[in-house]
Amino acid sequence: MPVRHVPVVIVGAGPAGLTVANILRAASVDCVVLEAESREFIERRPRAGFLEEWAVRALERRGLADRIVERASTHSEFEFRFEGGRHPFRYTELTGHHHYVYPQPLLVTDLVREYADVRGGDIRFGVRDVELHGIDGERPSVSYSDPETGERRLLRCEFVAGCDGARGVTRTAMPAARTAVARHDHGVGWLALLAEAPPSSDCVILGVHPRGFAGHMPRSPEVTRYYLQCPPGDDPGNWPDERVWPELHTRLAVDGAPPLTEGPLIEKRVLDMHDYVTEPMAYGRLYLAGESAHLVAPIAAKGMNLALHDALLLADALVAYHGKGDDSGLRGYSAACLRRVWHYQEFSQWLSELYHGPSSGNPFRAGTASARLRRVLGSPAAATSFAEMFLGKDTDH
Repeated sequence: MPVRHVPVVIVGAGPAGLTVANILRAASVDCVVLEAESREFIERRPRAGFLEEWAVRALERRGLADRIVERASTHSEFEFRFEGGRHPFRYTELTGHHHYVYPQPLLVTDLVREYADVRGGDIRFGVRDVELHGIDGERPSVSYSDPETGERRLLRCEFVAGCDGARGVTRTAMPAARTAVARHDHGVGWLALLAEAPPSSDCVILGVHPRGFAGHMPRSPEVTRYYLQCPPGDDPGNWPDERVWPELHTRLAVDGAPPLTEGPLIEKRVLDMHDYVTEPMAYGRLYLAGESAHLVAPIAAKGMNLALHDALLLADALVAYHGKGDDSGLRGYSAACLRRVWHYQEFSQWLSELYHGPSSGNPFRAGTASARLRRVLGSPAAATSFAEMFLGKDTDH
């Protein structure tokens, strides 16, 4: 079996893995990225695109955000629609910060280009049967099958960064006896829709309705993302266009608002709203980042931001270790990540109840959810606190 020695093996070429790879490459720490899919696939895989400003600034400091700053649109407010009224929520006025809208495939494309094409980094696409070995010792290794020849190859390393997501192999390498996984099911699904239609508003619209949550998210001048609350596990086939558009109109219609702009629906899939957190996020020489370690439902658009937070901490810790022999960042990595993970999970759960309580069929939940929303809209203190959590500002308490 051909063997190569490399300080760090990164499994997974999503935002987390590619961020770690670029930072290591810039610091002259050698690494190899292993990715099960093709380059074309990861650059086109549909994913959401809300980036918090702190994340963009952190990438910018590392030379990884030029295209984001040039091309991304910024959002400074959104609009609640409930009980027949429109309620703008101008979070930039409250905090001085904003969101960037930059779909994940564009970020992945930028990071792959920077790592592989500009910096000459080693990334291997289409690998099969990845296995981790000896992660509890000082000389771990990762083996895989070459996609062209089927030959097994081995990478000996000092550290493994597990960035291959919820269904990846690195999660399963964490020993069950040393790992606790906390799970939460919100009990709802979201029908995710992509419409070839101009946005009906310049900002995000969040519809809180007795028939269920609905969301409108501008993606480009020609494309709009919509969400419709539905039963978990629902079949997208149950939602023909003739059913979708009337339901969106019903849940988002309010006095004084222009009607939605309709168009062909080019994507329909059901997302079951659930979360999990793995503790700790490290074992031996294996460090998990992003959805390999935790999943937060897209209710508050936190997933990609959490992945970047993990990646920045892990990359900086690996650079400090290889550059100065300082292992404090690696020793504190899991605890530092989990502080923000749990804050985002709590906020997502809080927001989920606000969105879904009115359609729960439970009068008590409906009443408390409405009270929660009125407090956010009516109290400057509550509004500021909500805005800061929505933007991910000052959350590492």
